[in-house]
Amino acid sequence: MTWAQEVVPINTTDGTSHTARVARALSAEASSVRLQAALAAGSNPDPDFLETLVERCAVEPDFFVRDMLSWALTRLPPEATLPRIRRELGSGRAQARSQALHTLSKIGSRSAWAWITRGMLRDADDEVARTAWRVAVVLVPEEEKEDLAGELARQLGRGDREVRLSLSRALIDLGDVTGPALEKAAARPDPVVAAHARATELLRQNPEAGFDAAVEEAKRVVALGPERAAASVAEAGAEEAAGAGEAVEIAKAGETRSADR
Repeated sequence: MTWAQEVVPINTTDGTSHTARVARALSAEASSVRLQAALAAGSNPDPDFLETLVERCAVEPDFFVRDMLSWALTRLPPEATLPRIRRELGSGRAQARSQALHTLSKIGSRSAWAWITRGMLRDADDEVARTAWRVAVVLVPEEEKEDLAGELARQLGRGDREVRLSLSRALIDLGDVTGPALEKAAARPDPVVAAHARATELLRQNPEAGFDAAVEEAKRVVALGPERAAASVAEAGAEEAAGAGEAVEIAKAGETRSADR
């Protein structure tokens, strides 16, 4: 048995407008057809596609198609696109807000920084908040980075591993201004917040360290306290050095016995 792939023609002469044909293809059942339609809209940018592309961003279930929709929007004149995307930031649909933020990051217009509110950075939907953190780091002016670091640090300890990793990355990407905010958060009584702050600082100091390893180390420091944790590390180092010294002595003794023979 063979399965016929759904094909929705975009370039036809059936009297239907090109915009209507693209809109129809963007809502086709097959994601491959929707992806092709989004690619076609971006390859031949037309302001008439604006509304259709924005509306589809709010409901498109496929990640790759959504990303292509955002790319198609970046191909349109920003003076028309930006005001329409701004309206989506207040949508009741979480996906609409998230994708609008993602598209802003792709356009990269610094003028959109003023639209990134504290409410977006604290959005109850984790995906919206994660996208807002990422966009904020891209658009924030230099003189406002410290304030942004403080705002993001207030959410340390939020969500699951992926959410915390996203927040850590955003804080690290802000650079050195993050240090004081992380130090303050690391001193908070909530062990989850303190551990997340310390793990983020460990990653900031050593980007090669893995997130999970940094979290485990941070939890140990929070549980033992900085002084006891440092003493524990020193003790472990001394034991390792002593063990290495003993191994050297054993090896030397073995060499002496061999020479005596």
